[in-house]
Amino acid sequence: MRYLTDSFAVGALRRGQGIEQFLGPVGSGDAPAVSWVSVEPTRRGFVVMLHTVEDTGGEDFCDLLEFPPLDPDEEFGREIAVVDDPPSAMAVAEDRTGALRGRWVNTGMAGDEYRDYVRAGRSKT
Repeated sequence: MRYLTDSFAVGALRRGQGIEQFLGPVGSGDAPAVSWVSVEPTRRGFVVMLHTVEDTGGEDFCDLLEFPPLDPDEEFGREIAVVDDPPSAMAVAEDRTGALRGRWVNTGMAGDEYRDYVRAGRSKT
């Protein structure tokens, strides 16, 4: 199973591991782009980041971190919020980015979701 249950997602964050979620296409057809949201534990708290990158990948190239950012000033994403606990971080991410409960994956796995998106013909997710 690819997706983390809520308790596994919270547990990962409490153990110092991040989680993320592929959100799908954004923008117009002129400049295809995709986005994903991540929650990372840091010394400041749990940081919610929104990443928007050019859709330059394919079935054999799906490492979202390697895609060029849509906005060069947001090379590492845009900070949405910093909160004190994992459930609140997930709730903020879901509320502010459209992430869905039950679709969280471990850090590095959003690329698999992107690959599924490509295989489906880059249709809206």
